[in-house]
Amino acid sequence: MKILLVNTYDRGGAANACLRLHEGLLQEAVDSKVLLRRKEKSILKTFEFQKTQSSKSKLQILKEKGLLFLRVMGILNKPKQSEEQQFLRHREPGLELYSFPNSNFDITSSPLYQEADIINLHWVANFLDYESFFSKNTKPVVWTLHDMNPFSGGEHYLERHLGLDDLGFGIPRTYTKKEKEISNKNILIKKNALKDVKNLYIVTLCHWMSNEVRKSDILKKRPISLIPNGINSEIFQPRHRNYSRAILNIPKDKKVILFVADSITNNRKGYAYLKQALNLLQDDDVVLCAVGSKKTALESAKNIIELGAIYDERLMSMVYSAADVFVIPSLMDNLPNTVLESLMCGTPVIGFPVGGITDMVIDGDNGLLTKTITSTALLDSIQMFLESMDTFNRERIRENALKKYDLKVQADAYIKLFKTILKE
Repeated sequence: MKILLVNTYDRGGAANACLRLHEGLLQEAVDSKVLLRRKEKSILKTFEFQKTQSSKSKLQILKEKGLLFLRVMGILNKPKQSEEQQFLRHREPGLELYSFPNSNFDITSSPLYQEADIINLHWVANFLDYESFFSKNTKPVVWTLHDMNPFSGGEHYLERHLGLDDLGFGIPRTYTKKEKEISNKNILIKKNALKDVKNLYIVTLCHWMSNEVRKSDILKKRPISLIPNGINSEIFQPRHRNYSRAILNIPKDKKVILFVADSITNNRKGYAYLKQALNLLQDDDVVLCAVGSKKTALESAKNIIELGAIYDERLMSMVYSAADVFVIPSLMDNLPNTVLESLMCGTPVIGFPVGGITDMVIDGDNGLLTKTITSTALLDSIQMFLESMDTFNRERIRENALKKYDLKVQADAYIKLFKTILKE
């Protein structure tokens, strides 16, 4: 059984989830390979897509390079932006990524595609071309949904709010006429590309995504399997709390709230809610430990320890172990890797009752879910946790996470699905 996993990049949350599945399949002796549009990491059996230039003559290639040189030198004007580029340029700042259903890549031309028995698509924005791929494809396709883009008009999450008012409530988002027009156009392209496709199977990571798929016009009739992401439990495991704090220079006598995000300017990540909640907390005994890029300042919130971006997973397990609680204020989310990592390290989680977070966080057992999606509700949950933090059993949190999210659990579920498809 030869499985080809396809992802655009080998960095980012979805890429990490895809590569962890790849790792789990290899551990179970499955012939698994990963095809990437761009490869940056040295990971066993991962390959960058080789785009052929055979369709262009040497003269055409020289002409294109010459025109590029003249534009760089200012001799020629830059070409006008396409409609897609103009649309993306004028979107509201803070919104999640937007991707179109077309690309210049033909995944079916890859020798890795041709030798595979099953194609497992993951996060393939700006890599998968709907029309050409599904018209040429002859293999069974399993599509693991890491966000809503495969069945949306272009958005990766259909965000309902943008910004936060003074009372801590989200400001309802208004879609422009252009957004609706472009979205309808993209949905039509996807529906037409998939209308005659028979061998497409959907994997969702949580119940929320399963429900969203069933409501969509594009994928609602496809068979759905719910398989949560897996994680390496030997890497993400509880570490000694005081030792971890000493290594990370975190005070041993403080209550530590952990926040992890690549960007605090991304509206969906909800940092504005957490900042407002912490400003109202008024407790000098509490510090916020922040992991992520330092390009955007966090100084408006008090008592912050910025650790910057951390790419080493073992070091990240020490961060979770050093924290008393991990807070994820995402307004929409699928099955966040950060929550899996925290629970696997035995660290409780506080979050809004959205998306896959409600699958992972059992209120009062391994963390707390807020009553509403507001900064005041988040503050209430943080205060409730700080008053009762000793009642959360970190060993039991770890044990339950092992049963649900160990790499082998995920790999076995995929192997069972792949074998069923091949029998059919």
